[in-house]
Amino acid sequence: PENQRENFKMQKNRTAILSARVVVVMIGLLATVIFATADSASASSGKSKSSAIAKPSAADHVEARIKQLQAAIKITEAQELLWNNLTKVMRDNAKEMDLLTRERAANFQSMNALEEMKFHLQITEAQAAQLEEFIPVFEALYISMSDEQKMSSDTLFRTGRQGKHKRK
Repeated sequence: PENQRENFKMQKNRTAILSARVVVVMIGLLATVIFATADSASASSGKSKSSAIAKPSAADHVEARIKQLQAAIKITEAQELLWNNLTKVMRDNAKEMDLLTRERAANFQSMNALEEMKFHLQITEAQAAQLEEFIPVFEALYISMSDEQKMSSDTLFRTGRQGKHKRK
């Protein structure tokens, strides 16, 4: 009984740590989208830093991230449905962010400071809702992963790139 409680506690802690990591990574991803939003708004106002450099859409960024995850995790046939669920959520979230980005760019010139703050609140609320959708489908996939897949996933989410890492 004591061992079972300890195992349950350890599993609960691992789940909390994983959830925290996913939140941090998704916030980073979504922050990238917000910065892209700010750059597209400045581009539409004629204050572009460089017209030669185009910022990718959230959808483009997510497609690249999906390819990166797929290469790192090496999804098995048995995990295909869970993987498809995850990529659908990622793509839907990116589409929503792209819509918000276009909305901001279209209204940027006429927005006052208060409207700008309200828009940022709208973005933050959308990000929180997206994380609420993302975490359960990612958790289902993560639970199905082998130890090797989990290590690859942990490294990718921790560092943003594939590769070996030291695990204590």
